[in-house]
Amino acid sequence: MAEELSLDLEELRQLQSIAKRPRILSLISSEIRNLEKLQTSKDDANAPPSGAVSQIATPISTSVKVPANQALSYVTLASFSWDQDNDKVKIYVSLEGVDQEKVQSEFKPMSFDVKFHDVQGKNHRCAIPKLNKEIVPEKCKVVVKPTRAIITLLKASKGNWSDLHFKEDKLKPNLDKERDPMAGIMDLMKNMYEEGDEEMKRTIAKAWTDARSGKTGDPLKDYR
Repeated sequence: MAEELSLDLEELRQLQSIAKRPRILSLISSEIRNLEKLQTSKDDANAPPSGAVSQIATPISTSVKVPANQALSYVTLASFSWDQDNDKVKIYVSLEGVDQEKVQSEFKPMSFDVKFHDVQGKNHRCAIPKLNKEIVPEKCKVVVKPTRAIITLLKASKGNWSDLHFKEDKLKPNLDKERDPMAGIMDLMKNMYEEGDEEMKRTIAKAWTDARSGKTGDPLKDYR
């Protein structure tokens, strides 16, 4: 009996060294422990056979991590509230039953991605791919409360944020003027018209009309 147990243990340890799936590893480890107990028992004759022992249900340890390549689906948390002070932004996500140990967060200088795993049978996700301004990733954090989670973003530069999301079209008017020199000239003519006397207004009005009608030449020639 002792010799058979030794052979079984040796084979199981070999299987343990090549197994990869968490459930298989857990089952093999449990079986090895059971056989080791049998091996040290003084009454081998009364010990249950190894085949019967293998029928014992073994719970899977919750400490086993989910393989990185396993695809997970997430419910997007698009609705949340936020406030700020001069130094930081706080985002409040309403979500009950969150386990702090099952929160996965990733902070970058211009984005964040927070995942809440196994919340009432579902995985949830709150992310902004491009923030309005830069943050300090290593000083950001997620705190779990009974009915909500709080995501704290530390601002890289103190000041007020008009929005959480970056608005790319904010720069378009200035870029358009840089690409079109006539836009700057028209703005200059408009300012001169508003501040000038009647003679200046008549001159600028004519130059403005000529410029808009497509006539060639300098729109300020008559004034100079």
